[in-house]
Amino acid sequence: MREPGFWHRPPSLLSRLLLPLGAVYGEITSWRMRKTGVEAGVPVICVGNYHLGGAGKTPTTLALVQLLRDLDENPVVLSRGYGGRLRGPIGVDPQRHGAADVGDEPLMMARSVPVVVARDRVDGAALARSQGASVIVMDDGFQNPALLKHVALIVIDSRRGVGNACVFPAGPLRAPLPLQIERTDALMIIGDGAAADDVAAQIAAQGGVLLRAQLRPDEASVERLQGQRVLAFAGIGDPARFFATLRASGIDVAEARAFADHHPFTADDLASLADTARRDGLTLVTTEKDLARIGAAAATLGSAIVPFAVTLAVDDPVRWRGFVLERLNQARAGRFRRRS
Repeated sequence: MREPGFWHRPPSLLSRLLLPLGAVYGEITSWRMRKTGVEAGVPVICVGNYHLGGAGKTPTTLALVQLLRDLDENPVVLSRGYGGRLRGPIGVDPQRHGAADVGDEPLMMARSVPVVVARDRVDGAALARSQGASVIVMDDGFQNPALLKHVALIVIDSRRGVGNACVFPAGPLRAPLPLQIERTDALMIIGDGAAADDVAAQIAAQGGVLLRAQLRPDEASVERLQGQRVLAFAGIGDPARFFATLRASGIDVAEARAFADHHPFTADDLASLADTARRDGLTLVTTEKDLARIGAAAATLGSAIVPFAVTLAVDDPVRWRGFVLERLNQARAGRFRRRS
């Protein structure tokens, strides 16, 4: 879905009219979040969001996977597989599966880490363990009570924060903010903006860990696009951030087209993009996640689509490593605050 603009402005008449629906949605989600989850048998680290839409969760998940590998762990990512038709549990195989099968994010991540897709996260955790997981990294699912979470790591964009701080549909929040903050172990703040400062202060006040990070463009991606005029397009939670990253990297964005998050690109969509690129002498560029969703159709366009990769760079890698190692040790020793 495309996020309504009023979600990221001060509370408006429309958001106030929707508050009763938000109260009902929030009450249901709160009830679910308070349920006790099933123990997976290995530490479970959940990388989640407070809200609908993008904040940098996928790069954070991949950075966490790399850190766990550096700590001699064998992480397996567990995902619901949003946008895919397979209920699972199933291990994602990029050679056999497409985004329509397992979702764009799992497919993209499966190129570098084992990924299990499962609507039932308990069954998914069992499959991950059978694949030798020493740690399960939940991609999303912070509000889902099925599995007991040993660590809750929340990702937030420093520029967007939590929007108008209202619960869906009055705003972007998936549940009332106080309950979500209460269940947060660490907050990963991406970027140098100030919109997340209030949330960060509340996390710090309850003893949570604050981490800051930046999304760094892949050098090879930047070099490939230098000196070219591009038509940038994206169907992610925050397309504007993608376009801004391109421009900040010195790339000439002649045209930008934003689509809804997880947009299923049609043949007409792709033909229109390719026609414009050929007519105006532009290079098509999109995110790795979008290109995973486009899949083999990209080869039929007659115009190459360049994927623009980004990675997460944590400002204080020593603190980041120490936090993860400490929480893993606590989980294995049974000394952690139990979270469903």
